[in-house]
Amino acid sequence: MPSARRMILGHVMSGLCSKMNRTKQLPADLMETPLNRCLTTFDITLLGIGHMVGAGIYVLTGTVAKEMAGPAIVLSFTLAGIVSLLAALCYAEFGTRVPKAGSAYVYTYVSIGEFWAFVIGWNIILEHMLGAASVARAWSGYVDSMLGNVVANLTMEVTGEMHEKLLAKYPDFLAFFVCLSYAVALAAGVKATAMINSILTTVNVAVMTLVVVLGFWYASIDNWSLPNQGFIPHGYGGVLAGAATCFYAFVGFDSIATSGEEAKNPSVSIPLATILSLCVVTVGYVLVSAALTLMIPYNEINPAAALPDAFGTRGITWAKYAISTGAICGMTTTLLGSLFALPRCLYAMASDGLLFSCFGKVNTKTQVPLLNLALSGLCSALLALLFDLEKLVEFMSIGTLLAYTIVSASVIVLRYRPISVEETVHLAPDTPGTDEEDGGPVGSDTLAAPASSGGGIDSSSQSSTIDPSSPTSEMIEIALAGRLRPQFRWLEPVLGRCEPGVACSGAVLMFCVLSVAICFQLTSSWDELYNGTWWALGLYGFLLFCLVACVVVISAHHQNTRGLQFKVPFVPYIPALSIFCNIELMVHLSFLTWLRFFIWLSIGMLVYFLYGIHNSKEGELGTSYSMLMSTNEAIRGWGSTSTALGGGTKVTVTKIIKGRISRKTAGDKQAIVDDDDDDDS
Repeated sequence: MPSARRMILGHVMSGLCSKMNRTKQLPADLMETPLNRCLTTFDITLLGIGHMVGAGIYVLTGTVAKEMAGPAIVLSFTLAGIVSLLAALCYAEFGTRVPKAGSAYVYTYVSIGEFWAFVIGWNIILEHMLGAASVARAWSGYVDSMLGNVVANLTMEVTGEMHEKLLAKYPDFLAFFVCLSYAVALAAGVKATAMINSILTTVNVAVMTLVVVLGFWYASIDNWSLPNQGFIPHGYGGVLAGAATCFYAFVGFDSIATSGEEAKNPSVSIPLATILSLCVVTVGYVLVSAALTLMIPYNEINPAAALPDAFGTRGITWAKYAISTGAICGMTTTLLGSLFALPRCLYAMASDGLLFSCFGKVNTKTQVPLLNLALSGLCSALLALLFDLEKLVEFMSIGTLLAYTIVSASVIVLRYRPISVEETVHLAPDTPGTDEEDGGPVGSDTLAAPASSGGGIDSSSQSSTIDPSSPTSEMIEIALAGRLRPQFRWLEPVLGRCEPGVACSGAVLMFCVLSVAICFQLTSSWDELYNGTWWALGLYGFLLFCLVACVVVISAHHQNTRGLQFKVPFVPYIPALSIFCNIELMVHLSFLTWLRFFIWLSIGMLVYFLYGIHNSKEGELGTSYSMLMSTNEAIRGWGSTSTALGGGTKVTVTKIIKGRISRKTAGDKQAIVDDDDDDDS
């Protein structure tokens, strides 16, 4: 009886694990969607710029410059921009692979599995709600400061102060109504939203240009070298702390990926808009912060209204009104970006069955998920009503960094994962003949891949003569994905028995665990390492050796990059660096932030295990990540000039991997890729 219970329990747990790890099957037509595909590259670029250039430039700049980094705020923004760029490159590649709404949620679903996808999607919901609430609070505070704090004083007279430590000092009704009004405006449709965003973003960029030009006109280099202060008054620790805070200013670029299902040409628009918007915003932040700290000494900056006060001290009163206009426009576009992305993430999760089905409905007239938009606007408005800006920003960072980490890991996993043997590819009809010409079966005359899991190619002489752009080369790359390279055969005793792609996935997981260990150790025992304590040096040396070993194991395998119009360069090094930097920033968050995060995650686990896992639309069998590996033009084999079935001959990848070119039908035909180990060896 106990053994029967163990068998039943084992069966239940096995079924649970398979459900949690199942991956999303994408439809055959990735461009089909109930949403309105009407956004151009220009629209999406301005959407990304508008989402990023808002509260960051008008609120964070003064705070970071005065309290954390001083004139070295330019270094803080540069570091934050570089870390964000590492993640943005990974988002751009996934935007090419998956032109669907949902951003990091969808990317994780198709590459890692359902459970982690839900975790990321649940955190993205929190991220955008907090983002909208924080910007609404900043918008309210900025307008109130221009009016002489009339709104705050009147509110405290009527309602009194809230004496709860976790809440704001007073309820912000102006921020509440701002959230609701912008949510109503978004209900007009995506094209109208894009038009409004483009106009406001253009005004904001013009104001930023004015700030930079006037700031450098009135600049004094002496403000970067004050007596007993210097360029870095708070040391490099202040620069890093400023970079962690400035990171909040760059979190809006993932709204670009969320618009993938409404882009006309997502495989081109998403990566291009991501890189362009992030580069423009980084340059803009650096130039504005440099102009501000050159115009007045950093210790005289007013954190509440840094730019208007700086120009006021120079006697340029008219510029104050222009800057205030730009600030309102910038924070409006940021708020619009958060409220634009949040309903689409809810829609993506509900469409997959992980959230309640009512959130998967799209209004047929406006082609917008109106229920999601109403709920998003209300929840964001309530957060803006009750919490202040500082608490919202700090809590928002943890979900964003976790999403960036998993997206970077997913890029590595997909690059080294072999194509599924169940998937089929369409071969072009204008390439050399198939086996039907010789009267043999298709499977006998197709490309053969190595049979051993970890082996490389034993025919380097033949492969060296193959044109890299030929269909043959593409099929070879697909067949070898996740297998050891010939120059790393010395790793076969360790990795030779692993299935293709498994060693790389395990190395990615190990890299993440080691990164967490190193970052926590750096936080807790930096003094011992700095002083050269023997145990600290030995421990860090061992951890770094294991970290480098994980990267070596990953890079020792073949990649599959065919069909990607945009590829992250230097994989796995750039995604690995992105993972480490994101984890390093995460471990510096406060304990209270982590506690709030785990409470939110616990609520999400209840939703997933009580509803999502039972209503998911994904089946137990089959994955479709190979759809991400290739486009229709990505895989071209030897099509038939005499036989064309609907424009192409259809063969399975099983035949590509397991078949071999027949030596019996023609003496001059040789196997392009031979097995390293025959079955009878």
